[in-house]
Amino acid sequence: MQILIINSGSSSIKFQVIKMPSEEVICKGMVERIGMENATLHYESKGKSHSKIQILSNHKEGLGAITSILMHNDMGVIKQPDEIDVVAHRVVHGGNRFDQPTIIDEDVLAEVERLASLAPLHNPANAIGIKVAAEIFKNATQVAVFDTAFHQTLPEKAYRYAIPKALADEHHIQVYGFHGTSHKYVSEKASNYLKQGIRKIISVHLGNGCSITAIKDGQSIDHSLGFGPSNGLIMGTRSGDIDQSVVFYLMDHLRMSSKEVNQLLQKKSGLFGLTGYSDLREIQREATAGNKDCQLALAMTSYRIKKYIGSYVALLNGVEALLFTAGIGENSNVLRAMVCEHMEALGIQIDTQKNAQKASSILEIQKEGSSVKILVIPTNEELEIAKQSYALTKE
Repeated sequence: MQILIINSGSSSIKFQVIKMPSEEVICKGMVERIGMENATLHYESKGKSHSKIQILSNHKEGLGAITSILMHNDMGVIKQPDEIDVVAHRVVHGGNRFDQPTIIDEDVLAEVERLASLAPLHNPANAIGIKVAAEIFKNATQVAVFDTAFHQTLPEKAYRYAIPKALADEHHIQVYGFHGTSHKYVSEKASNYLKQGIRKIISVHLGNGCSITAIKDGQSIDHSLGFGPSNGLIMGTRSGDIDQSVVFYLMDHLRMSSKEVNQLLQKKSGLFGLTGYSDLREIQREATAGNKDCQLALAMTSYRIKKYIGSYVALLNGVEALLFTAGIGENSNVLRAMVCEHMEALGIQIDTQKNAQKASSILEIQKEGSSVKILVIPTNEELEIAKQSYALTKE
């Protein structure tokens, strides 16, 4: 079975073709800066890589470009669209309805679009990707894999907000959680790797978006993101946790509209708001050069992560493995070291030399004698999506 995985962002589309059940990656790539003059298609297959700048006005044109490269005479992997058996879509918000991968029909698509108000940067693009893929790959089964699904196991005491019950129930206002596909993938990789009947895991997903999950017996029991993907940890452009009084102050005293406040907290805050940079690599370079704003941003980011780790150790009544994943989690030994510093009382002790190594697969970075395993695990959301979609459609 050949599965095309589509991950549509607001201005980008990541894609892979994976052959299942062998899990062989046939090709992969990304279209970025859709709607801009310098939209770029990146593509890798058959040991070759290709990049092309072209005008791609919308997601339909972006998927058209992807289809063309998939059928390219030299680098292509299919001769016609019918060779794709399944198109699997990463969908960010599934509300409280979807706790499993789901075959997409008109009703499912309508629900994805209805939930756009809860994930305005992602669900509209996900819906466009579904519609366009259905036009191009007419005979393929369309499957949705939801970021929120893994967190459907949160107990009510964790997902409830302390607001009037009738209001929360009527409007489905609760913690949903995100990055679930990534947290599920790395926690299962850790359990299989350690082979010790591991039960208590804290998974830290650090990228442009960041989240942390407490996992017990393979199930998410608490998570830092909530109703939308903007609270919790400090992120690239998102503030993370903030006192709601600040929101009212911005609106009532500075006369900012709700839209302006939303833009401020989602697009202009976080690391970018603190430093003027949203890329952690630039922040680390500037911090090393003496930039105090960048030094403070790193300190604040690691401090926030530490607070969540401590609270989750309390919830789990201990922890056996601490996982770092995603772009920053996998690559920033600086931030990992800052997070794990002075955590000996919780059994977390990092080895500086091990932490300096590059994680090509699973990397252990704890000291000898540390009671907590500290693992760097490269995430693979596309493979997890392929595995779930294959299990759903193979019969």
